[in-house]
Amino acid sequence: MQDSLHSADYKRALRRELRRRRQSLSPREQHQAASRLCQQLKRLPEIRRARRLSLYLPMMGEIDPTPLIPWLRRRGVSIYLPVLRPFSTNTLWFVAYHHATPMIKNRFGINEPATRFAAKRQHRLPAWALDTLIVPLVGFDAQANRMGMGGGFYDRSLAFMRRPGPKPTLLGVAHDCQQVDTLPIEPWDIALSAVVSDKQIIRPKTF
Repeated sequence: MQDSLHSADYKRALRRELRRRRQSLSPREQHQAASRLCQQLKRLPEIRRARRLSLYLPMMGEIDPTPLIPWLRRRGVSIYLPVLRPFSTNTLWFVAYHHATPMIKNRFGINEPATRFAAKRQHRLPAWALDTLIVPLVGFDAQANRMGMGGGFYDRSLAFMRRPGPKPTLLGVAHDCQQVDTLPIEPWDIALSAVVSDKQIIRPKTF
């Protein structure tokens, strides 16, 4: 019990430090990092072959994947955004995102497709039907382990990936300054296919 308390304190402190790092970047540094990130993403086979892709709208200094959107649209890719699922604990819907999608701010102040739009089944896809998800993270290490915000939204929404069946590719994206030596791994963590930063692409090593 004592160990788990120490571990929780350590993770809280680490999240605070890593959020501070990314929020200390100037608007110019953020813009340059987003541009370099998108150049990296365009080279990845998991992005180039995707037809149904989810990405996120950045907040609190998260690296911005949205400059990729015009390139994806030219390639005919359908784009989805994560939306807080109503009447459900910390899980996500993945909802179509195009110029006519009505947007609102959710309880965290993040823009997302409006609930009434998202609630219509024809506007969303189950996570297993996506080809690729570009997901934010707070920290990563050299083994492509991911530390999220702590709410478990993606881990809960992607728990099906531990079972047989179709699975999307998961790409974590971050500023390079969010890398740490090693991250504590929890049994419920969902593994990433790669972490892509503005400076490198890290894939998990297989032993």
